[in-house]
Amino acid sequence: MGWLARLRRWLFGGDALAAWRVVLYTRRGCHLCDTAWERLRRARRRYGFGLTAVDVDGDAALRERYGLLVPVVEVNGKVRFRGGVNPVLLERLLRAAVRERD
Repeated sequence: MGWLARLRRWLFGGDALAAWRVVLYTRRGCHLCDTAWERLRRARRRYGFGLTAVDVDGDAALRERYGLLVPVVEVNGKVRFRGGVNPVLLERLLRAAVRERD
């Protein structure tokens, strides 16, 4: 186990939010989506949640639902962010979830 993994385990008790499922609804050419993905990817390294990206243009229903709102971030089935990911609010959400878990 590397030093970063040991530090994360010490700080957060391992993969603190391993049961969490985060979905980023995105589309090609969306710079806000790229920024949102990077923020979520960095947070995933720290908190260990599951992260997937879904291109809304591949599904007519998703394109109609989220097309103009992307990026949209859904956490465990609940939409938490639209149009971007606020890093401060994301960190608050994750820390609160870790506190609730303990």
